[in-house]
Parts: sequence; C-alpha cells; structure tokens
Amino acid sequence: MSAPAKVSVLITVTGVDQPGVTSALFEVLSRHGVELLNVEQVVVRRRLTLAVLVSAALDDGAVDALRGDVESAIHEQGLEVSVERSDDIPIIREPSTHTIIVLGRPITAGAFGAVAREVASLGVNIDFIRGVSDYPVTGLELRVSAPPGVGASLQSALTKVAADEHVDVAVEDYGLAWRTKRLIVFDVDSTLVQGEVIEMLAARAGALGTVAAITEAAMRGELDFAESLQRRVATLAGLPATVMDEVAAQLELMPGARTTVRTLQRLGFRCGVVSGGFRRIIEPLARELMLDYVAANELEIVDGILTGRVIGPIVDRPGKAVALREFADRFGIPMQQTVAVGDGANDIDMLAAAGMGIAFNAKPALRAVADASLSHPYLDTVLFLLGVTRGEIEAADAADGVLRRVEIPAD
Repeated sequence: MSAPAKVSVLITVTGVDQPGVTSALFEVLSRHGVELLNVEQVVVRRRLTLAVLVSAALDDGAVDALRGDVESAIHEQGLEVSVERSDDIPIIREPSTHTIIVLGRPITAGAFGAVAREVASLGVNIDFIRGVSDYPVTGLELRVSAPPGVGASLQSALTKVAADEHVDVAVEDYGLAWRTKRLIVFDVDSTLVQGEVIEMLAARAGALGTVAAITEAAMRGELDFAESLQRRVATLAGLPATVMDEVAAQLELMPGARTTVRTLQRLGFRCGVVSGGFRRIIEPLARELMLDYVAANELEIVDGILTGRVIGPIVDRPGKAVALREFADRFGIPMQQTVAVGDGANDIDMLAAAGMGIAFNAKPALRAVADASLSHPYLDTVLFLLGVTRGEIEAADAADGVLRRVEIPAD
C-alpha cells in the first residue's frame, strides 16, 4: 500500500492569551510528526489569534486523530480551536504593495470607516492592520495589496478622505525602499522650531508687520524667495549683530523635535537642517542636537552691525535641493534613501528631490507635491511615517532614562 499523500492542515486557536498555549499545541503536533509551514499570531487586548499551517502524509483517519488531540489540548487551556484541511492556502503570502498610515487626534470610527470604504471601492485588499501610536496622536498602519496601476488613484482618493474626515493619511509603496531611509533634513522655521526667525529679528527692528507679510507671501509661493529674503533682510540694517545670539537663545523647538532627532540618530540616520534662515542663529541649535549638516544663509556684518544684506550663495528654493544633494553625497547616501521635511513653498524642490518628501503643517503649494502631509503640531509624527512605533520610541527612551509624556490639552 502506498503512503498517503501529503496534506496541509490549518489550525486556528482563539481565546484569552496565557502562558502555555503554544507549548501545549506544539507538544501535540510533535507527536504527530508534522512539518511546520507557517505560524502567524496576533494578540489584541489579551485576545489571542494563533494560526499554524502544517504539512504531513496523513490520510483522513490520521487527520481526524490530529484534530481530536489538538482540540483536547487546547480546550484544556480554556481556548477554542479549529482544524481544517487547507491544501490551497499559500504558505507565505505575497508582500503587500502599499502601506497606509492614518493619524488623528482622535481617529473616529467614521473616519476609519471612510478610509476602509475607499480602499475597498478601488479593489484594494487590507492584509494587515496594527496600531503604531497612542501619543501624541492615534496612529494606525494598514498594509494593503492593490491591483496593478491603482497606486496613484489610491493616493488621490485617500487625500480627499483625509481632508473630509480631518485625519492625516499617507500612502507609500511598501517594500525594501520604505525601510532603507538613512538621511533626513528638516526645514527650520515652523518645522524644527516654532515661529519664524526672521520675524523675531524684525521685531527688534520695528519691522515685524512688514516682514511677516512678505514671509507669508513667500511661503504661499506668491513671491520669489530670494527677492523676499533680500527685502526682509534689508529691514534689519543697523541692528547690532548680538541680536542674533539673543534670538538663538530664545528658539523653541517644535513639540516632539528632540524625540524625533534622538530616535532617528539611534537608528543610524544622518540628520541635518536646510534653512532659508541664518547660520549664526541655527548653528548653536544644530550643535545641541548633534546634527550632521547645516545649510543656511549668512548675514553680512560690518563693525558688529547688520548691513541688511546676505553674503554668499542664497539658500532659496533651488538652493535647498542642492543642499540636500550635497548632504547626501557627503555621506554616500543615494537620494532614494533620503527624507525631507518642510512647510513652505521654498521647500518644494527639496521635497521633490528626496526619496520621501513630508509636508509638515504646510501651505497648499507644498502639500500638493509632497509624498505625505502632516497636520498636527508634533514633529515626532514623522517617525510613524518611517515605520517607527510609539512603543519602540518609548522603550528606547526608557532604557536611556529620558522617557516622559507631556500632557496635551484637549482640542
């Protein structure tokens, strides 16, 4: 008599998670001499779902015997189990095509339902969902499989859902490229730090209103940045250069900025800033954060007084992209592995050049070209787009003795 053909058997265990469940199951499986093909497990609020796919040369009677022994062992643990032949189940699933990150404070059931409906309407299957953050925003990651050619439609459809439902939704290709980012640059004003440095200087020159209006027009893309910079800097003529040191001492980091830089440095990222602001003000902060690169403008000083002019190459919209490439070249990092974060129209070229461009509380002109947009004033939300979870961040912070959560006022 010939030996029975090999069959695949799927065993699914559900119930309250507890120590010993996996051990009890595999003790039974070892007695039956099966081969292990795959194991998948998830625990949500102590509710366990454990799926085990095995293979063995079993006839119908042997499958029944396996089923009886498995059911007996698992029921003794107080859990439920199903055992079924599953010869048509692939051993390892094909990788997902995209990852979708949903961030909100809060994410309502209605908002998430809208995302799910839009995904389903495009024929996109959700393969996997996990929570990535509960602070300072709620974050969910979905890995999905989209039919060929649907990626662009998925991005545009979910951008509309995000606007309608007041959440952030980012769609990224899922694969090795998503997990190989190695370098990041931040704009400074209203991105790495709160407020606009040029306006802090202008306030000391009595020209805040004029400068703020020019800045706003430039950030919206209505005014050439180089021209706007020269017009704003001209208002500073006659100020003592020491005001730059005073402003540097008053800079306030964006909430989550230290966490963001610290976490990325742990991961081996090269971190830098590319700014249309001023080097003398930015460099002390860059030293404090141990950044690897600084590109910024230089104000002319004569006899300790600001002349109202910029010297050297201007770090404007094209200049920011040039600086990013110079930073990447310096450390031998391909552009596909770079990330750029900014908020204004003068960041457009830099975000377009980066492997991933992130618009942070940005003007519409920048959001329109960014790979992802964030609308909450917490810079550490950038980490969730890079596949880092809040649990991983806080475990590392706790190990270094720097873990803390600041209470966030209700909206």
